[in-house]
Formats: sequence, C-alpha cells, structure tokens
Amino acid sequence: MKLESLLLRGLFVACLTVCGLIVGAMLLKTPTAVRLATDATATPTLGTALIVPASQCALPPDGVVCPRQAS
Repeated sequence: MKLESLLLRGLFVACLTVCGLIVGAMLLKTPTAVRLATDATATPTLGTALIVPASQCALPPDGVVCPRQAS
C-alpha cells in the first residue's frame, strides 16, 4: 500500500510540474507575431503584387466581398 501511495504521489507531483511549466510558458512567452507587430523598427513586407488599384478587387468578384459597381 505504501508503494502505490508513493507512486501516485510521485505521478501527481510530475503532472503538477508539467502543468505548471505549460501555464508558465503560455504566460511568459511572447509569440513571434506579437513581437513583430510591436517592433517599431520592423519594415512592412508588402509586395507589389498586393497593391491593387482601387477600381479592382483583390479577391474574386463574387458580389459579396467586392460588390460590382454599376456602369
């Protein structure tokens, strides 16, 4: 009985340690996207293919996202 209690107590401590490490990592680690968004010296990476004239729609014209203009 003592061995089973010792094994269960050890498993509980191991699980509690792993859960604590995971929660600590989630609270303390800053994702790369957030670091890039808050970095003032980062240059925007816009390609020329993303720049679309105002008369055109960058998405497929389905009538919902980019409404067609009446001519």
